[in-house]
Amino acid sequence: MRILVTGGTGYIGSHTCVELARRGHDVCIVDNLSNSSERVLDHLQYLMGARPEFHRMDVRAPELAELLSSKRIDAVLHFAALKAVGESVREPLLYFNNNVTGTLALLRAMRTAEVSNLVFSSSATVYGDENISPIKESAPLKAINPYGRTKLMMEEMIGDLSIAWPEFNAALLRYFNPVDAHPSGHLGEDPRGVPNNLMPYIAQVAVGRRAALQVFGDDYPTADGTGVRDYLHVMDLARAHVDAIDYLQRERKGLVVNLGSGRGHSVREVAAAFERASGCRIPLSIAPRRDGDVAVYYANATLANRLLGWKAEYDLDRMCRDTWRWQQLHPDGYATSRLTRPRTPTTVPERELARAGHTVTSLVADGRGTPPQRGGSHPAACRPSLARVMRADSFPF
Repeated sequence: MRILVTGGTGYIGSHTCVELARRGHDVCIVDNLSNSSERVLDHLQYLMGARPEFHRMDVRAPELAELLSSKRIDAVLHFAALKAVGESVREPLLYFNNNVTGTLALLRAMRTAEVSNLVFSSSATVYGDENISPIKESAPLKAINPYGRTKLMMEEMIGDLSIAWPEFNAALLRYFNPVDAHPSGHLGEDPRGVPNNLMPYIAQVAVGRRAALQVFGDDYPTADGTGVRDYLHVMDLARAHVDAIDYLQRERKGLVVNLGSGRGHSVREVAAAFERASGCRIPLSIAPRRDGDVAVYYANATLANRLLGWKAEYDLDRMCRDTWRWQQLHPDGYATSRLTRPRTPTTVPERELARAGHTVTSLVADGRGTPPQRGGSHPAACRPSLARVMRADSFPF
């Protein structure tokens, strides 16, 4: 199938492009690069064996319908959206304009081009903070911030279109906390400025870019007092999106499912797991609770297993190892790319990873490629762990 991926150079979209190629789909990316880098395409070429077709375009552009038609697109994976909760509170109109108006424009273009299959990147934020974990798809929908409300509005728009256009089928995937990086270490989360998510923040503490991990509240009614969340490996998430395409083709009807591991981990648990993976100490700085945060929040993902045959495969330790590999190979994100040549989508030989690991170790040791130390553990202390991580896993694409 020929798949259009909006936001395909972003964090989740780029990982899903690799999985699409691995499973034989033809990928066409649309992204305005407002929150990502064109360097991602080099990394996709490296991992996929061929450079994906790319169009620098906003989904609100009037040319989108013609692109869908001329490229004979069979299905759309819609990731393009702003996603920072705090920013959405400060700039709600920006989020409504980008997320809601962007989705409206995409749906109009799909209707015009008669592209009737959509997999939508939704979020657990549509549930709000009053539900008891594990959260099922039938839980009340009550988004409590502008970002969550945009996702809920987008879901409702998609649902209304499916009623008016019976041939239109959509999979709404509500995921919890995506983390991690591609197992090769050559694709990962590259936040601009201060990370909004836990795992990249911890990784930056480990390499000395940040002094300590700020923990918002250690007095919750949990085992260690810190908040518990459902963390999901980004490649598990990517696999679910491709499974959803298969479902739409097979069943000719839509679905709404949660995507999560089905279990929660506390902030302290994640920090401890990252210390094991990296060999680096992760200092914690305790701050007051944030308004709206809940003690425990994790998914019931049994419906995704029943309908898609999907379940999360990677555990927390593996998530931390893969994140650490990405952070070590690319200490400044895509700005420090060390790719040499395209690869076919098979596996990464150990000798190549070892060679990459040696290069990164040298960079850390002489200070190049790593910002000055501002606290935490010195990156050089983590070198033995990096070598261990490089040998620890196989790297299926």
